[in-house]
Amino acid sequence: MKIHCLQHVEFETLGTNAEWIEEKNHSLSITHLYTNENFPGIDDFDLLIIMGGPMNIYEYEKYPWLREEKAFIEKTISSGKAILGICLGAQLLADALKAEVFKNNYKEIGWFPVYISTETKSETFILNDIPEKFIAFHWHGDTFNLPESSKKLFVSEACENQGFIYKNRVIGLQFHLEMSNRTIGKVIENCRDELVVGKYIQKEKEMLDKCSFLTESKQLMFRLLDNFEALISF
Repeated sequence: MKIHCLQHVEFETLGTNAEWIEEKNHSLSITHLYTNENFPGIDDFDLLIIMGGPMNIYEYEKYPWLREEKAFIEKTISSGKAILGICLGAQLLADALKAEVFKNNYKEIGWFPVYISTETKSETFILNDIPEKFIAFHWHGDTFNLPESSKKLFVSEACENQGFIYKNRVIGLQFHLEMSNRTIGKVIENCRDELVVGKYIQKEKEMLDKCSFLTESKQLMFRLLDNFEALISF
């Protein structure tokens, strides 16, 4: 399978997704948007992965490539290609599918529980071997409404819409399962100004060196990717 990644900033990488891609012997290409690289042709990939970033989806003046990225995402959806969006990537997918993206009631930063939505337990295949509750890493202030014709996958206490699936081809995850201790440290280093006092904002020491959480996150990321690969191969 040919996989292409859209990366918005240097410090939010594919993370453990890259390990899964390597283990599966899939090919990988990346557009580093922060260096104004070109987008690939639609026929050049089978799966698009859209990563996170600290920007808002409408910060066009600061990030002029956002308009072109949105057009590329819309074209990719229309083509029927498979897409996985993580955090900002999920918000961009929601926006491309005409759902509202807006400021959440709370910023959610750190390790917090995620639950499978009771509305989507019938979506058994993509959720195969995914526990009903797990701890995931979060770093977001915005959220989104569910796109029309999509199904809610996950929720958390701080954020009602933590994930969705659209026509079995497009998945948006608001949380991060791909993080390592190093990438979490990089996000803290670059976004430390967001670590203010808040109900769902942890301190640095609460986020780093969480080996058991990181191990489970990697396992869950691999399971979701395995499930998605099987689903889009039907």
